[in-house]
Amino acid sequence: MSTRQSAIRDLSSIKDFIRWTFTRFQKADLFYGHGTDNPWDEAVQLVMGSLSLPLDFDRDMLECSLTVNEKKHIIKLVDTRIKKREPLPYLLGKAWFMGLPFKVTKDTLIPRSPIIALLEAEFSPWLSHYPLNILDMCTGSGCLGIAAALVFDDANVDLTDISESALEVANENIITHQVEDRVQAIHSDMFKGLDGKQYDLIICNPPYVDADDFNSAPAEFHREPELALTSGEDGLTFTHEFLSQVAHYLHDDGILVYEVGNTEIALQAAYPDTPFMWVELENGGNGVFVLNKEQLVELLQEQN
Repeated sequence: MSTRQSAIRDLSSIKDFIRWTFTRFQKADLFYGHGTDNPWDEAVQLVMGSLSLPLDFDRDMLECSLTVNEKKHIIKLVDTRIKKREPLPYLLGKAWFMGLPFKVTKDTLIPRSPIIALLEAEFSPWLSHYPLNILDMCTGSGCLGIAAALVFDDANVDLTDISESALEVANENIITHQVEDRVQAIHSDMFKGLDGKQYDLIICNPPYVDADDFNSAPAEFHREPELALTSGEDGLTFTHEFLSQVAHYLHDDGILVYEVGNTEIALQAAYPDTPFMWVELENGGNGVFVLNKEQLVELLQEQN
């Protein structure tokens, strides 16, 4: 009898399937880094998410029996997670960011940016005034820009991406979070679709993974869109072009918040005289810096 058949026959309750999924995950060589960091949490999220149940579901109700179709659905997701190394948010079609649900597809990165810590702190102490105009470039699912719109509820936010498929997902998330009146998704190759616009706050989580890191990354990361991850041999191709233009799109007292992850070392080596303000992230993560308009103008002058 197959594992699938025995699970359908022998398992009954939600609790049974959480335990069974946990055991399967423990035996598999999975990477956890897209919303969970261990097989137990991953098992709980898969089972509860597949049943459209909240994680704080009444514990007494975990004894509820599942239908045959519900069992088959969970087993299929578990098999796909293990055999294809598919990240769980893609299997569920949803990820959580700053406590908010966002639709995700294989056209978007799975939300996990450490910029979340700055959002929660309203970009203090770097942002000296309330931002009325915000840009989230390389938006993907729109999670950073939409979260910013909810934090700063008087701000107008532009979400931009080169991927039209990603922007379709971002538009769905705009509607889900009911911010259509203040948030718009714009198809743009870097700044090409933003002529004449300036912002108080620009947020960017660009492609920055270098070739070595990408080639050695766990299989789960290779399920995400490569366009949104990699940027040349050293990971800085996008960043070089971005830094040569971004000053023109900031108001005089505006700031840039930018993520480069492990490419931080290569960036500092490429711009040794630029005073990047690297953010200490209490909840983990690295490679997030802040620059203000004056510093970005000085960078331009040095390059010229």
